[in-house]
Amino acid sequence: MARLGDISTLITKGTTPTSLGFGFTESGINFVKIESISDNGDFLKDKFAHINYECNEKLKRSQLQENDILFSIAGAIGRTAIVTNDILPANTNQALAIIRIPQGVINYKYLLYALNSDGIINQANKQKQGVAQLNLSLQNIADLDIPIPSEQVQNKIVETIGQLDNIIHKRKQQLSKLDELVKSRFIELFGDPETNPYEWEKVTVEEVCSSIVRGPFGSALKKEFFVEPSETTYKVYEQKHAIQKSAAIGTYYVTAKKFAELRRFECVAGDILMSCSGTMGELYQLPEGCEKGLINQALCKFTLNERILPIVFLTYMKQTIGNLETKGSGIQNIAAVSYVKTMPINLAPMEVQEQFATFVEQTDKSKLAIQQSLEQLETLKKSLMQQYFG
Repeated sequence: MARLGDISTLITKGTTPTSLGFGFTESGINFVKIESISDNGDFLKDKFAHINYECNEKLKRSQLQENDILFSIAGAIGRTAIVTNDILPANTNQALAIIRIPQGVINYKYLLYALNSDGIINQANKQKQGVAQLNLSLQNIADLDIPIPSEQVQNKIVETIGQLDNIIHKRKQQLSKLDELVKSRFIELFGDPETNPYEWEKVTVEEVCSSIVRGPFGSALKKEFFVEPSETTYKVYEQKHAIQKSAAIGTYYVTAKKFAELRRFECVAGDILMSCSGTMGELYQLPEGCEKGLINQALCKFTLNERILPIVFLTYMKQTIGNLETKGSGIQNIAAVSYVKTMPINLAPMEVQEQFATFVEQTDKSKLAIQQSLEQLETLKKSLMQQYFG
């Protein structure tokens, strides 16, 4: 083990340009923020901000160098990346610690994996400070204990995990390509929702639904109404069910009496839920065997009629959901159910809809196999990370 501060020549952080009287610019020096780094440590260059050369000189302490390790110390703790030459010159703010270590002391990629491990993240979590936003100090970073085996072992660990990462990346690419394939097939069969080159019937969302209901006002379904689940209670479906695509999660239930009072907001298997506050437009069809229940105020529920297949409806909604009218200065909300009801759909004949449903079913089988492989690979990586770093 080695204390990170003992093997580093520098552990520092940046500052916000506006605190020195500078603003961000359209181009110039790359300015790296937490959101500029992906979960797997890649730089998302389209999410870089920029500062001018004068500002970069004022922020000399946080000018980045090749092979600097960035470690997020505010908000999303533990997001890491290795600075590469292609993003330089670059600078960063106070949410990212800059860890600079001389060449030959440690394999930089090995250190990146170590900093991403549960062992190090657990150390960091124990040192979090602050109330409004949990964060780490530079001293906390310096005090992290890093396991440092021989150079040969470090290289072997980097090679092993690197190979796993490459396969995991390919599996994710395969899933993404299958999603794109479904989108392409949809446009091939139905046409672009914006242009509708086919002479399909033009209808609205309301015309393909037997019911469209927004959840009750918050005062009608307050937390004090919730009870422990039993054979006589009913589940309360929340926004997280639509976001996480699962009916099994959630612990809120109401009595049969409260359910009867709010019967208008009942949802059953086959109904489609849509998140409509904050994280908007996430869609989820309740599966067979799900618990009978109610939607809360953050959901909209669609019960389809026999004119459209669920997969066709879901695909149309996913393609147009970004255009939803919203209101609210803080958390955005769907302005009104009436707006959703008027959203357009190019209603193809049922035989065309069935062609698409069959294609999606076949694609889903391929996705399932890839997803299972991906889960196995991620489990293996987690096991190896535990073995190597604790």
